Amino acid sequence: MNRALPAVRLRVPTDEDAFAWHRVFDDPDVMEFHGGRSAELSVYEELTARQRRHDAEYGFCLWTMLDESDQVIGFTGAQPWPQDWGPKGEIEIGWRLGRAYWGQGYATAAAGLTLDRVRSAGVSSVVAMVVSRNERSIAVTRRLGMRLTDVFTTPTLEQEGHCYRLDL
Repeated sequence: MNRALPAVRLRVPTDEDAFAWHRVFDDPDVMEFHGGRSAELSVYEELTARQRRHDAEYGFCLWTMLDESDQVIGFTGAQPWPQDWGPKGEIEIGWRLGRAYWGQGYATAAAGLTLDRVRSAGVSSVVAMVVSRNERSIAVTRRLGMRLTDVFTTPTLEQEGHCYRLDL
């Protein structure tokens, strides 16, 4: 059964979004595949500032995700792969949602908007790097039509990871 995806809006992150991201992601379930613990506010302040630079330079970034009532529920978007290992030089798409918004289609809806935006910016393919135990994110990659192309061990967390690809 296919259900309608929720309405979602994306915006370039503001200074205030650092506080919202910090609040929404301050949950061990949300951070399970991102080191397992909440990040300091300064991490989100730097991340939102970097995303504003990415938007200005590339025409895309990790956007703040807003629900139907304009509440910040997470982020989604694309950025150049930031690590010195893995798919260097490629564009990674990703998403992170507050726990209260899981299972409602927000990540799939927002990732679809991301694909439209990066395609419009001239990107020809994207990757999604997902910890192999993250079944929810793997399900999103499948809904987007991505294919598993590589299995690896993450050097920082020493977990099995998957690289999914999609030609635009």
